[in-house]
Amino acid sequence: MAQFFSLHPEFPQPRLIRQAAEIMRAGGLVAFPTDSAYALGGLTGDADLLQRIRRLRGVDERHHFTLMCRDLSEIAKYARVDNAQYRLLKAVTPGPYTFILEGTKELPRRVLHPKRKTIGLRVPEHPVVAALLQELDEPILTSTLLLPDDDFPLTDPEEIRERLEKQVELVIEAGYCGPEATTVIDLTSGAPVLIRAGRGDLAPFGLEND
Repeated sequence: MAQFFSLHPEFPQPRLIRQAAEIMRAGGLVAFPTDSAYALGGLTGDADLLQRIRRLRGVDERHHFTLMCRDLSEIAKYARVDNAQYRLLKAVTPGPYTFILEGTKELPRRVLHPKRKTIGLRVPEHPVVAALLQELDEPILTSTLLLPDDDFPLTDPEEIRERLEKQVELVIEAGYCGPEATTVIDLTSGAPVLIRAGRGDLAPFGLEND
């Protein structure tokens, strides 16, 4: 049975943040709001966690997971970022963007795309996530909470608890969380390539919606 925490959206209660971090450190899978859609997440080093997320999402090993980081310096630890990419990231983070980048040896191979050795990285702009990342002192491995038969990510924490109460350890509620996922930009080939149009504005990348 999943636990359910109601957190203040701007000033999350430290006691509940500590408890949420403890659940993650114990291998727990958590559903939580972000600055775009709800996400499923846990700690990167937990091998079983990947399989649980894949089963819930109905995706295979080619699915790009996203590493939520506190800041750009943390992104640079886990991904190869050149000067031009760094300037671009600095201009748009924190925010509702996910960037596909080549992972470094700091990451377990199992979390990377099997052929490209890439991973999604982002710095979310949400007080609850920021507090959780600070408490954990490490990134969170995540995937958008979009279930196989759904057209849009889940947004209602009560519905999430009802549908996933035996498949996650914790559901976090912190006010309204919209249904739109992040904008995904691939930066591995030099020029930005749009993978998915979402909540993040495309103008900073010189891109347009198809």
